[in-house]
Amino acid sequence: MTPPTLETARGRLRPLSKADADGLFAAFSDPETMTYWSAPPHQSLSDTEADIAWWLEANGDAAFAIEDREGGLVGRVGLYRVREGVREVGIILRPDRAGEGHASAAVRVLCGYGFAALGLHRIVADIDPDNLASCRLFEACDFTLEARLKHNWRTHLGLRDSLIYALFPKGS
Repeated sequence: MTPPTLETARGRLRPLSKADADGLFAAFSDPETMTYWSAPPHQSLSDTEADIAWWLEANGDAAFAIEDREGGLVGRVGLYRVREGVREVGIILRPDRAGEGHASAAVRVLCGYGFAALGLHRIVADIDPDNLASCRLFEACDFTLEARLKHNWRTHLGLRDSLIYALFPKGS
């Protein structure tokens, strides 16, 4: 299922495509942007193309490019499949577009789509405790901190803890 285009307060979420690799390489190849990612920075455009191909195969019903009002590519956001009814938010922005409010606008609209269109009952975010910007983002989007998992990920930084944030449909 291809997702619809969704309007946000800052622009839109549109279905992610392989053609987005050039624009997203700016995010995935940036060491600072990738500091808390579960993998090291991409070394080539083919790394980003492979990442997009995986996303589309595994999570195509909730894989979006983030665009501004003029159609400029800002980043990627989506919902990873965890188990039936539960997905995890994944978001990355181009470093030259961070701090413009696109992340919170995208997460809010994405979660609404997840609950309404995909029938989810839980959306989670798995965040490195040192990634304070992501913690603030998800707290601003009404996610609740539920747990700290010790040594949950082996990344290019070594063994890392995870902070697990969760969001539920309104009224549940």
